[in-house]
Amino acid sequence: MIGAHMVKLFGTNGVRGVVNKELTAEMALRLGRAIGSFFNGTVAIATDTRNSGPMIKSAAAAGLMSVGANVIDLGIVPTPAMQYYVRTHSLSGGVMITASHNPPQFNGIKCADREGRELTREDEEKIESLYAQGTEIKAWDSVGTRTYDASAPEAYVNAVIGHVNADAIRKAKLTVVADCVNGAACVTTPMLLERLGVKSILLNADPKGIPNHPSEPTGDNLKDLMFVVKKEKADLGTAHDGDADRTVFVTDGGIYMEGDESLAVMAKFLLSKKKGLVITPVSTSSMLEDVVRKAGGKISYTAVGSPAIAKAMHRDNAIFGGEGNGGLIFPEHLLCRDGAMAIAKMLECIVTEGPLSEQTEALPKYHTVKRKVYCPDRLKDALVEFLKGENKSAKKDTTDGLKLIYGDGWVLMRPSGTEPLFRITSESKEKDAAVKRADETEAKAEDYIRNMDRSV
Repeated sequence: MIGAHMVKLFGTNGVRGVVNKELTAEMALRLGRAIGSFFNGTVAIATDTRNSGPMIKSAAAAGLMSVGANVIDLGIVPTPAMQYYVRTHSLSGGVMITASHNPPQFNGIKCADREGRELTREDEEKIESLYAQGTEIKAWDSVGTRTYDASAPEAYVNAVIGHVNADAIRKAKLTVVADCVNGAACVTTPMLLERLGVKSILLNADPKGIPNHPSEPTGDNLKDLMFVVKKEKADLGTAHDGDADRTVFVTDGGIYMEGDESLAVMAKFLLSKKKGLVITPVSTSSMLEDVVRKAGGKISYTAVGSPAIAKAMHRDNAIFGGEGNGGLIFPEHLLCRDGAMAIAKMLECIVTEGPLSEQTEALPKYHTVKRKVYCPDRLKDALVEFLKGENKSAKKDTTDGLKLIYGDGWVLMRPSGTEPLFRITSESKEKDAAVKRADETEAKAEDYIRNMDRSV
């Protein structure tokens, strides 16, 4: 439950909740005041296509203005388009009204700093502190203004095109099927494809509050996209989440690409042009590390979540980064997940390296097994310590939870930040080994939790 009595408001991607239950106009107003006091300057604000967007945006904007912040309303735009606007207009920050892939009854508020990056946890805590203690509103003659600027989508698309070989893409006369999931991508992806001279077949490209299928771009939700790609013999299929900072792909054969496959194909392509460092979370398949090392690059790992990746990329001057949910980060444009840039770069990759089906087929093969174990929050840290002691032979990585690394694979055990769960991921080139380690880890975790519950 999100509420004023709680100190922690921000989750892994902003503040989220069911509209008029956890996330109310009153809360958005109060949070807007805290954000405005934190940024202390001019702030951009935008929404995705959710029906509740105008209500939450108006309340947040009123809060921002009440503490003296000038607000520039960008309308409906993808999150990275808002982030690009903030960075290129030297603003103090940005506010995006979105719940990304969550169902339509949800909405959320997330922030970007003056560089367009997602806020660090330290900055979120400062906003939470301002929210909890209350903020001082300005006198009548010092309240902020609200202006409107409709230029963000076009400026963002033009900038993306400037980072790829647009002439080569145009000459290739590719066909792309794009699923905009009735979200913020509707205002940018069709424009991007048209300007790159691509024949585009658009699905769910009308912006509306309740999408035609769930917004999370998984294989189960994208059957229509896969069908149309295969039927039309298209070169590529793409799909976004609700706020279009993520993009997943379907190969020319109509096969859904797992996120780790997209990372590996893109890393190989980028490293063929410039050697450097690739950054990804500890949950990413070893496939990526194999590809990066073979291509002459280096790899380093972070905790799960795009803010951690972007922070490490900035610190270590990485050339590429991302996570396996379709969140790809291209630092030459923005240090944040960037849906349109992912499409443009993948088109350039196909033109240069050949059909995506062939590129994917050439990747190293791993077997991944995923499990979930119920674990009360009070036992999460203790369970990690217990599992450390139970696995003396494996190399241990505690970047995020506990990762046990063996000669032929690994097991990652991560506590959920939002639920009483432990997520177990086991990977190996041998399916039997991946399953066996997942079974053993799950059994050990369940036995430990059962015994601790009995002893309470």
